[in-house]
Amino acid sequence: MKKHNFYAGPSILSEYTIKNTAEAILNFAGTGLSLMEVSHRGKEFVAVSDEARALVKELLDVPETHDVVFLGGGASLQFCMVPYNFLKKKASYMDTGEWASKAIKEAKLFGEVVVVASSKDKNYTFIPKNYDVPADSDYFHITTNNTIYGTQIHRIPEVGVPLAADMSSDIFSCPVDVSKFDVIYAGAQKNLAPAGVTIAIVRKDALNQVGRPIPTMLNYQTHVDKESMFNTPPVVPIFAALQTLKWYKEQGGIAAMQKKNIEKAAVLYDEIDRNRLFKGTVAPEDRSLMNVCFVMNDDYKDLEDEFNKFASAAGMVGIKGHRSVGGFRASIYNAMSLESVKALVSTMQEFERNH
Repeated sequence: MKKHNFYAGPSILSEYTIKNTAEAILNFAGTGLSLMEVSHRGKEFVAVSDEARALVKELLDVPETHDVVFLGGGASLQFCMVPYNFLKKKASYMDTGEWASKAIKEAKLFGEVVVVASSKDKNYTFIPKNYDVPADSDYFHITTNNTIYGTQIHRIPEVGVPLAADMSSDIFSCPVDVSKFDVIYAGAQKNLAPAGVTIAIVRKDALNQVGRPIPTMLNYQTHVDKESMFNTPPVVPIFAALQTLKWYKEQGGIAAMQKKNIEKAAVLYDEIDRNRLFKGTVAPEDRSLMNVCFVMNDDYKDLEDEFNKFASAAGMVGIKGHRSVGGFRASIYNAMSLESVKALVSTMQEFERNH
């Protein structure tokens, strides 16, 4: 039976990425050595790192004002690194979920933090609108997609101050104007690579402006200067990231990925809205194209466990919702095929017929 991987992260990767990475683990670049055991300073892997950073710039149309670095520590370390490097006196944050909340907590260690808007009181079921960002903010931090609650910012806000963004779960899913941001970061376990590498895109002239000493490893300038080679990088995830980036280019680039993502999401949301057993959990205008959250309709709550078992038996893997929301969550990242989404829809329809 074919398995359809709807896990939220670590999550599905393209077959291209998995196949090429597996081959390199056995024999990397004709060296006769495994990718897992080669020197990160050898010319073969330096070429991988250089090509991966160049492809990020190409696919996202990163301007010359910015640089791309590969880091460790996941997005959680970035919650600290962003204010360490960019918060002088005051920063503004929008609270749209658990990860945004964690970022706010870390930023408060470095200066004044203004939470300009939050949807916490409604269990993060929408993206706040009509908020004001103080003009003296060093930056405004947003989390563009919320894996747990299934909301997504579909239009980058125009607020008159530099932006900082956690794009861990939707980077490369749609085009983005990088020039508006001082920093974009993403932990790589959704749309890029296995966990172990984090990507950051930083505005070069915004670095070294805070006036505080920054530990060497936590200073973006360190990694820009050393081209992501200051310390031993996560070799296997970076190689996998390169394969994913090559696959995106073969697929027609990020605009082409966006078109596919819109189509996949529409198929699934249409079924949720049609099917009498299910209902969505977030405001329709803020529905995520990456993480589709839904629950049983009130009259069918007692069928939740049964549907989880039914879907699992049909090959749907990882659709159980996060404990904060309950119900179900189908993560349909870039590597998810329309075929798999339609398979989930068919499973939902069959379950409806049975009840």
